[in-house]
Amino acid sequence: MGARAIVVAVVLLAVWPGAADAAGRCGSHPWCDTSLSPDRRADLLIGALTPAERIGLLAGDDPQGITGRAGTHTGAALGVPRLDLPPLYLTDGPVGVRQGQATALPSSISLAASFNRRLARRDGALVGNEAKLKGNDVVYAPTVNLLRTPLWGRAFESLGEDPFLTARMAVQWIRGAQAQGVIANVKHFAVNNQEDHRYSIDARVDERTLFELYLPQFEAAVKQAHVGSVMCSYNRLNGPHACENRWLLQQVLRKRWGFRGFVVADYGASKHIGSGLRAGLDFEPFPFIDYDGGEVYAPAAVQAAIAAGRTSQAAVDRAVHRLLRTLFAYGFFDRAAYADDEARIDRTAHAQEARRLAEAGIVLLQNIGRALPLDAKRLKSLAVIGADGDAYKNGGGSSNVQPYTLVTPRQGIVTRAGPGVDVRYDPGSDPARAAEVARTADAAVVVVADTAGEAADKPCLALDCGSAPGLKRDELIERVAAANKRTIVVLETAGPVLTPWRHKVEAIVEAWYPGSGGGAAIARVLFGDVDPGGRLPATFPNGPRDLPTSGNRSRYPGVNGVVRYSERGLVGYRWYQGRRPPPAFPFGHGLSYARVEFRGLRVRKRSASITVANAGRRAGIAVPQLYVQAPGGRRELKGFESVALRPGQSTRVRLKLDSRAFSHWDVHRDRWRIAPGCYRVEIGSSAQAIVTRSSIAMNGGRCR
Repeated sequence: MGARAIVVAVVLLAVWPGAADAAGRCGSHPWCDTSLSPDRRADLLIGALTPAERIGLLAGDDPQGITGRAGTHTGAALGVPRLDLPPLYLTDGPVGVRQGQATALPSSISLAASFNRRLARRDGALVGNEAKLKGNDVVYAPTVNLLRTPLWGRAFESLGEDPFLTARMAVQWIRGAQAQGVIANVKHFAVNNQEDHRYSIDARVDERTLFELYLPQFEAAVKQAHVGSVMCSYNRLNGPHACENRWLLQQVLRKRWGFRGFVVADYGASKHIGSGLRAGLDFEPFPFIDYDGGEVYAPAAVQAAIAAGRTSQAAVDRAVHRLLRTLFAYGFFDRAAYADDEARIDRTAHAQEARRLAEAGIVLLQNIGRALPLDAKRLKSLAVIGADGDAYKNGGGSSNVQPYTLVTPRQGIVTRAGPGVDVRYDPGSDPARAAEVARTADAAVVVVADTAGEAADKPCLALDCGSAPGLKRDELIERVAAANKRTIVVLETAGPVLTPWRHKVEAIVEAWYPGSGGGAAIARVLFGDVDPGGRLPATFPNGPRDLPTSGNRSRYPGVNGVVRYSERGLVGYRWYQGRRPPPAFPFGHGLSYARVEFRGLRVRKRSASITVANAGRRAGIAVPQLYVQAPGGRRELKGFESVALRPGQSTRVRLKLDSRAFSHWDVHRDRWRIAPGCYRVEIGSSAQAIVTRSSIAMNGGRCR
């Protein structure tokens, strides 16, 4: 299957076939009549299952899948052969299938940096396609938890610090994946924003902050993308663990949002059988360990809980009904099983797509004196410095994808520079020696990476924090910059890092964890074959004390098992507005090789439009960002578009504005409400570079 075939039209898989006989593996049982509703089919199947068989459907059956080996699955429920109930296979993850080798896509934060919904759908389609061709029915992705602090070890797996951007990208990712015939699993519900103490930390968040920042992306996944499953998180939320939080799973997810899929526990997140079933935890894919000493959904444990009166068979049946109802609604029974046959994966097309996605997420942070793009025709020599440039970077855990093929930055640069350029390399272990290698080169490219991963947060934001002793990356950059005035730094990081040397180098490129084609993508951006398409989905602070959580342990990492979100809505760029000094690089920032102009803003109640023009001589990408500022509030992202422009081209971009763009959560009325007043509508190239603005009166208010 080629890349074009992967990018399929979105189909609503919740609509089942109209024929009376299932075409798949269901058999001739009464529940196989596809003219019946998914609920009715689930009821019929449950009626044929014994109580023990129903209990067995609450949990996965394979403890080996978490190893990620070829031929295994992250999770597996073996079904009930007696009734032709087939096995269910589940897999990681957000940047590719963690099952032997696979196409390694750029990190999720790189995808968010593209500010491109179309690419989000293509990313989801590629992962969904490989998940299906490796025999899986469910894919654990996307991760939509907000990047509250860049110290979060899982920053690379997030979609950034803004709920609007996260929601819009996640919706398209889910649509792309589910159009391939797999069920997406949005995670981790909810407020899972740190790895340190993640199994037990109690996140205390007020209701307005929850609904405005930490829940909208999950709501969008349910209401707009029709996601089939939700993964509840390890942490507590305002007391109860997320997987036994009735307010979260029942009142919000099911009743308020109308979610009709099934809830999956993160691995080891189930705590108590009775409270879990009452809250609405339906399926535990890994009932073999609990990291906090609680109970798991293993059959013997569930039977014991029923016998002791701590839960009931009726509670089991409700959970099983939700699982089966979802599988019927999404066509699981009515198709042939997906074979684990990766020979059918179009590795060449997928590798090219991975490279294109990486290019779209690369952010040109700084370009003094037009140091970039490099010109291979004029370049005689080039120094490539840093062992990170000769390595594959990822964040491990559920994103630990082993790539089919790999192009490192060093390989990509050597290939693109061509035989006419003398490319010199030094690993950088001795900064003084590296400086000498760089001194006589026409330009020097220093490739440096951070170390981040699941299960632990970063101790600080310096490049070497959490890394093994050896390479001194900040010193390396400074030494090379002192030796060669045309020094270009390429960052491969999980998220924002400190850049104390930024005024000493000419150009800075943020490539994130760029996946298996990252080296080629980096080289194509450096040499100007493509425009750097990315804009920052998270703020780069000036220093370690500039974070909203800095100096306040109750905010992060917590005190006595409790972390208090007392900064409320002042997360990310909202925190930095009006503060001095400004951040090193603000949310939404990113440079183009083109000369982009925004003009002619027009605002109506349901949309804003702007003319986007390329006044330069090079093709490039523009990303107009629409911000709305409520009376007395802070500007918040409410619209964006990624626009490719030829030299001299201009186009009119229309950005929709719905009522939510002007609303706040009214805790007293328990609903979204638009306060009367004059709202500012702004267009900018970042959260701190507003180019043009207008205003609009809402709900009886006036603008003077």
